[in-house]
Amino acid sequence: MFLVFPDTSTVADYVSSTLINTVKSKPNAVLGAATGGTMEPIYARFIEKTRQLQLDVSRLTTFNLDEYVGLGVDHSQSYAAYMREHLFGHLGFNKARLHLPDGLAESLEEHCRDYSARMQQHGGIDLQLLGVGSNGHIGFNEPGTSFDSRCHVVELSERTRIDNSRFFAEDEMVPGSAITMGMKDITDAREILLVATGENKAPILAKYFESDVTETIPFTVLKRHPRARIILDEAAASLLPASVFQRAAAA
Repeated sequence: MFLVFPDTSTVADYVSSTLINTVKSKPNAVLGAATGGTMEPIYARFIEKTRQLQLDVSRLTTFNLDEYVGLGVDHSQSYAAYMREHLFGHLGFNKARLHLPDGLAESLEEHCRDYSARMQQHGGIDLQLLGVGSNGHIGFNEPGTSFDSRCHVVELSERTRIDNSRFFAEDEMVPGSAITMGMKDITDAREILLVATGENKAPILAKYFESDVTETIPFTVLKRHPRARIILDEAAASLLPASVFQRAAAA
């Protein structure tokens, strides 16, 4: 289902309210966390609302989607640093319940197997947040990734590295590989919210609408998921037929 909001602010209000409702209904929920510019206003609104409502987040468990290979938790462009800056450092999370892939793991294959196993030991993800890349990747699952894959190391496509270069200084190289939840890890989540904003996401959303489920466009797998919602602003929905989406107001 496509839900289309007027702008990024109303998208953030809706998604953050969904997160709040999840915390209220299940204080020990397991959340799948995403990173990137799309998530920043969502996390900012979640922090604001959590403080206003004095909600306890200490029983929440989180699993992050991905991390660059070769970047430690203190590297400014690691996703561990992103999560501290935009979410974890602002609320009373229990650090023992915050799970992120380790980009410096000694044995990456063993670490990936353990990461998937830990998710399953916690009963799986209750609510998974996703963004989408301009080539249709979710997490760092590039086109061609098997829908049956579990957490693994992936070589990043040139398109993905170009898209992500804006987050790095001019003299910094974007890492060539990353650890990512697999497609099966993601689609095992009981509920999924994929969020896309901005005109640059409109072409891949149009391709999603026009395509069958195919591993060449990874996020088309969401068409099979019983509780997946795609949340867009007007710009991201601009190439979709108006008849296929529901216009929505802020939460």
